[in-house]
Amino acid sequence: MANKLIELAGITKRYGDNVVLDDLNLYFNENKFLTLLGPSGCGKTTTLRIMGGFETPDSGHVFFDGKDITNLPPNKRELNTVFQKYALFTHMTVAENIAFGLKIKKKSGNYIKDKVKYALKLVNLDGFENRMPDSLSGGQQQRIAIARAIVNEPKVLLLDEPLGALDLKLRQDMQYELIRLKNELGITFVYVTHDQEEALTMSDTIVVMNQGYIQQIGSPEDIYNEPCNAFVADFIGESNIFPATFLEDKLVEIFGHKFECVDTGFGINKPVDVVIRPEDIDLVPEGAGTLDGVVTSLIFKGVHYEMEVEAAGREWLVHSTDLSPVGARVGIKVDPFDIQIMNKPESEDEEAVKIDET
Repeated sequence: MANKLIELAGITKRYGDNVVLDDLNLYFNENKFLTLLGPSGCGKTTTLRIMGGFETPDSGHVFFDGKDITNLPPNKRELNTVFQKYALFTHMTVAENIAFGLKIKKKSGNYIKDKVKYALKLVNLDGFENRMPDSLSGGQQQRIAIARAIVNEPKVLLLDEPLGALDLKLRQDMQYELIRLKNELGITFVYVTHDQEEALTMSDTIVVMNQGYIQQIGSPEDIYNEPCNAFVADFIGESNIFPATFLEDKLVEIFGHKFECVDTGFGINKPVDVVIRPEDIDLVPEGAGTLDGVVTSLIFKGVHYEMEVEAAGREWLVHSTDLSPVGARVGIKVDPFDIQIMNKPESEDEEAVKIDET
């Protein structure tokens, strides 16, 4: 059984009248890459700062390896944090920046020299020991910040949107570097981002948050393919989210048209929401699908075409490598396995509900 390395139990945090986290319960296993994902203001960074000791919860406890560390200062925790703003010392060389924490711990000169050399090799910056931070690119500075954290041999590395300031190509390169580092070092990564692609690319487990609550926990595949509510479905990738009626097991009605699905247990003639990913819609000749429509817009996205099809009075977003020009009359066909059924919330407040951790 996996070791429960970090546990957050009943964490509540307020800033004035604003409740940022409300009775949050969550745990992280050892040697995993776990991502806290959600929009701005959802509580993900506050969660990370509470883990790192930079914030104290109003109620609840933080446990590390079974020990209560709620009131332990950051420098006493076996965790290191890498922030979006790298916070490098501009008057120190690269080597001096990396060695800073080790010098505070009064490690020997030879030990520090060996550790700095090892860390620079890990982040592919051999030979940069005597450079100054302001002579480095943004991606290089980020690698130095990571090297400074990992020389302290933390059991957990906390990363707060560390790639947010980088351009797209550099950000993608750094994503692969972080995955490699995690695999080589065998430590637990807890990563905060609002970037869905980043989360899907790097994570073993994703925690989707909204309004201080956990919406869903699962693997990237589960989160994408089996969203538990409309918020998750809409936040993770592009989606067609439609109101529908669950007629009976494995049969749903969308805008007056019956679609076979694989879901069961939602009752008889019950209102539900359905999610259909754009890449899961097949455009077929008119009359050969479940319903017919007309292509109203077309954009070339490089790897696929993005089309909007007006059918049954609604716009359907479609991604396909096959082109259907604007004005073309088409049929819409969806495999039963690609129709995801979700319970319809009874009120707007239900969009942010508490979900027990797994």
